[in-house]
Amino acid sequence: MIEKKQIIKKEEKAVLVGLIQKEQTEEQVNEYLDELAFLAETAGAITIKMFKQRLQHPDSRTFVGKGKLEEIKQYVAAKDIDMVIFDDELTGSQIANIEKEVKCRVIDRSDLILDIFAARARTAQAKVQVELAQYQYILPRLKGMWTHLERQGAGIGSRGPGETEIETDRRIVKDKISLLRKRLEEIDKQSFTQRKERGEFIRVALVGYTNVGKSTIMNLMSKSDVFAENKLFATLDTTTRKVVFENTPFLLSDTVGFIRKLPHHLVESFKSTLDEVREADVLLHVVDISHAQYEDQIAVVNKTLQELKAFDKPVVTIFNKMDLYKQKYFDEWLEDEVKEDILRELKERWNGITNNQCVFVSAIEKQNIEELRTVILHKVRDMYQVKYPYKTVFFT
Repeated sequence: MIEKKQIIKKEEKAVLVGLIQKEQTEEQVNEYLDELAFLAETAGAITIKMFKQRLQHPDSRTFVGKGKLEEIKQYVAAKDIDMVIFDDELTGSQIANIEKEVKCRVIDRSDLILDIFAARARTAQAKVQVELAQYQYILPRLKGMWTHLERQGAGIGSRGPGETEIETDRRIVKDKISLLRKRLEEIDKQSFTQRKERGEFIRVALVGYTNVGKSTIMNLMSKSDVFAENKLFATLDTTTRKVVFENTPFLLSDTVGFIRKLPHHLVESFKSTLDEVREADVLLHVVDISHAQYEDQIAVVNKTLQELKAFDKPVVTIFNKMDLYKQKYFDEWLEDEVKEDILRELKERWNGITNNQCVFVSAIEKQNIEELRTVILHKVRDMYQVKYPYKTVFFT
């Protein structure tokens, strides 16, 4: 069996590397690297320094230019750095070439995200999904990443005529991928059966960028105890609760957060978990309004919803963390009237964009939660009128 070890141990020192490519600003790349640092922190690493370079396109051998690689190499040696993390995907040969120069471990953003998912997977379904994505990530990088894998069944009959060691390793990984896909199909069938048995309830799903407060809102709406913390991907497994507002029942699901440059294989393998999103009648798109790049995060979520073929559903946009927004953008010297004007313009703008389908809250401070409940209740009742009109008499 191929052994995959955790790539990051607690409190390892890391440096981050990002490229400022065409049509990108330095400010954007700074934001991307800040997010990468948060990912590294979530995995257990400490970011010591960030390196940036402006290039039209990545170097095919070492991703960054020769001079920048030398600068990174000297810093790694001087500060006893444990790993170098790149913000973009690297090929197997790039990883090998960079490691040869810098003399420490090199990983990319996708590998880092996969490691976090692997550490946080709790259910059998999530574990199989992450393992499948890991092997799919490994397959095209076998040649550059290592020269030999520990193999299951090594011995008589394990090596085909004339096969090299790398070809054997590639065949083992492909067999493992095939096995994991079959196992996932079986789990998916069981999950589908469970969803079908839930009866005729309107289904509402929380979606959004990672760490925007979906689980906190889930806990408020359902009075449950869903795991929530200030780290990326706190929730991997979809949690569904029955909720009743004013005699109107519905099913509310919390789903895994999306993120920029989410590895393609991870999206593919987690599509079954995200069936809750595809099969939902209403989506609650939670947004961290205090984040400097919140509009970019909205775009990432909308793009992912399009990939999942779930973009055409009724959506209520929940602008969360209004308490942090005010702390961040309201100076003490601002008059109350000016603050009110700023908030009114913000709400008018997004009411126009969302066709009045938005609400501004602070889940952690429990501000404006009653308005949120009312908005959800009206949306759910509207959907009952459309989908199960014969049931609405019981809910009023």
